[in-house]
Amino acid sequence: MSGRGSSGLRPAEEADAAAIAGLLTAEGYPAGPSDIARRLAAFGDGLSGVFVATASDEVVGFVAVHVMPRFEHGDRIARVLALVVDEDARERGFGRELMGAAEAHARDRGCAFIEVTAGRHRPGALQLYESAGYEAGVVAYLRKRL
Repeated sequence: MSGRGSSGLRPAEEADAAAIAGLLTAEGYPAGPSDIARRLAAFGDGLSGVFVATASDEVVGFVAVHVMPRFEHGDRIARVLALVVDEDARERGFGRELMGAAEAHARDRGCAFIEVTAGRHRPGALQLYESAGYEAGVVAYLRKRL
């Protein structure tokens, strides 16, 4: 990454599909640009969102967040479904900025909480979330393959 160009955060666009696919694939979740383009379209409902971080006009990370109503209360909750920062761009604040974008998105849509899942095999992610105020062990996360 060169020092030229602009940096920042913005909503993801279809033109970002190849970069996002590359980031996901590098993390062990193979995806192609057409897969990501379809996913971006599905997240275009106004509640869900995908944001990218850029450095030197290149996508170096992204976050996907989904907002849903809570049945037991009259509010909403948001869930971060994916957060990936390019390995060469880590430890530069992009993850924190992307989480901030997800939180702002959730707050603007009336969410009472935002949650994220961090696998034990990703201690750096867990450290990022805890340093940003996320509480580990609030609930047990269980899942079943269908």
